[in-house]
This record gives sequence, C-alpha cells and structure tokens, in this order.
Amino acid sequence: MKLDNSVAAVVTGGASGLGEATARMLASQGAKVAIFDMNAERGGQVAKEIGAVFCEADVTNEASIDSALDKARAANGIERVLVNCAGIAPGRRTVTKKRETGELIPHDVASFRRAIEINLIGTYAMIAKCAAAMAGLDPVTPDGGRGVIINTSSVAAQDGQIGQAAYSASKGGVLALTLPVARDLSGFGIRVMTIQPGLFHTPLFEGIAEDYRKALEANVPFPSRLGRPEEYAALVKAVVENDMLNGEGIRLDGALRMQPK
Repeated sequence: MKLDNSVAAVVTGGASGLGEATARMLASQGAKVAIFDMNAERGGQVAKEIGAVFCEADVTNEASIDSALDKARAANGIERVLVNCAGIAPGRRTVTKKRETGELIPHDVASFRRAIEINLIGTYAMIAKCAAAMAGLDPVTPDGGRGVIINTSSVAAQDGQIGQAAYSASKGGVLALTLPVARDLSGFGIRVMTIQPGLFHTPLFEGIAEDYRKALEANVPFPSRLGRPEEYAALVKAVVENDMLNGEGIRLDGALRMQPK
C-alpha cells in the first residue's frame, strides 16, 4: 500500500515515544493522521505541528474509542492504517519480600489486570473497530488490499525479565493474536503485523542515570545503543508499503536477548 494523501491513519499513543515518531513519519508521507492519546496537551501540540487531528481516547473504554474514531473519520475519512502504540510497562515481581518485616506480598491483581486491559484488550478493541470500517472500503492494491494494522508488542513477549510478568503477558498476547487476526481479516484484504521493539529511547527512559543507560546499551550486540523512535517509524513505513508482510512479528532489537534481570 502506498502512503500518500489518500490514506487516513490512526496512531494510538501518538502523543509521545514510538507513537509520536510514527505519527510524524506518516504525516511526512502525506497521510492524514489522527493521534489517539490520553495526554491532550501533548497530543494537541504534536497534532498541530504535523497537521494531524488529535482525538482524546482511552483504549480501555469502548465509548471513548468510538467517540475518537467518529472525530477522526469526520476529519480524515475512514482509516486504512492503524498503528497501536498505546501501552504501559508496569514492573513488579510475582512475590516480593518486605525488607523490614520479611512479609511476602503477592503481585496485586488490579495492576496485572490494568496491564492486560491497556496493552492487550485495548489493542484488540482498536483492531476490531478499525477492521470493521476498513472492510467496507474499496481495495487500493492490485491484490485487493484495503488496510494495514500494525501492533506493538515487545521483546519481553519472549524474553520477559524478573518483574515483567504482567507486561510480558500482555505483550505476549499481542504477539499471539497477530496470526489468527491476520487470518480472520485476510478475506477483507486487511494485513496484520506486530513489531517487537527492544530497548528504545522513549519517555520511559527519560531521567535515568547515564551509567545505567550505558549498561543497558552494552547489552545490545549491534548497534550497542538504545533504539531511536524514528527507527520504529521506519519499520512501520516498510510494513505498510510491503504487501507480502502479513501475520508475523518482527523483532526490532539489535540482536538483543534479554537476561533475567
């Protein structure tokens, strides 16, 4: 699928990090972009800079998704590209031990559930709602392609570290649904892909000590550094434009394999 001004795109988590870089890339190619995010101030600023529309959206709330999609479609038309970047990265061990008392504390179910609701269920809700609209569009590729959906998993889906049970479970679910959803939507000419980023310089890494950052970078075989959000966006572009990419997860990690901690 060619990226140009005939293509409308939705990017969740588009106010910062990987989502922001993706929104900027899509706009630079002429696509009509809608940024979905909870951060209205930052999202509105990015949207203004790139000529996009900002839609405040909570991906765990169907009414919020529907309202955001209505706004995006009124401005840009029905989306042909969906990139799911919205997510959280909680960290907690299954059982922790209090230093002071020795008390053993289980991972709270509420925070585990929230990771699943945002990272996995929120991703799937966006997929289903956007795919239903894409399926009614006219094909735009010689093979009958109508749309492309790109999800964000993580290397933690396969290399989950200590304290990443909730995060890995949610991102593992995103990776696991890639093939069945691609098969579900194949009859409509909608492709589904997932990107698994490794260590990327996103707002999650802002404020960390330089020595800790360098230690993380040293674990990446090559190039030995944090990934740049623009490199994630470049892969999104490649996926959209290559019609044979479908039903697969792609690790974007510099050959990193995460250690237990």
